[in-house]
Amino acid sequence: MKKISAILFLFVLQSCQYFEKQVPSEKELLEKQLKEINWKEVDEYPSVADCEKLSDATQRKQCFFEFLTATIQEKLAVDTLSTLFPKLDTIEVKVTVFPNATLQFEPQFPKDSVAYDTIKIDSILRARLVDFPKVNPAIKRGIPVKTQFVLPVIVKSE
Repeated sequence: MKKISAILFLFVLQSCQYFEKQVPSEKELLEKQLKEINWKEVDEYPSVADCEKLSDATQRKQCFFEFLTATIQEKLAVDTLSTLFPKLDTIEVKVTVFPNATLQFEPQFPKDSVAYDTIKIDSILRARLVDFPKVNPAIKRGIPVKTQFVLPVIVKSE
């Protein structure tokens, strides 16, 4: 009986150590969480109403980029870009989606680009890319965030 009570006593002493673990501080927990977050990617990409019904995140992302590219091309097709700049066939457009669902478009040109009137192209883009359909911003950990990406937009349609 003494052996059993001695073993039980040792077991109780040993198990008490499991309850005396140190609780990490708030600062340590915060630092750990911040290291685990991938700041380069969002949880959900921006989206439009037509793409919301897709359940797969990859398909939703692709749907959004295809919609955006097609809408930009459609709005620029009615303009004189192709007649003013016949050698221009593709423009890279930097699209910024802000957390409040507003959009900003900026044409991207090579640093040494002197072949095109960049100011004129920029003003045409800004004039044509208004009244854009509502875009839902990207989501990171439940919060709307700003995202930027560059889309190649085909100007010439032959």
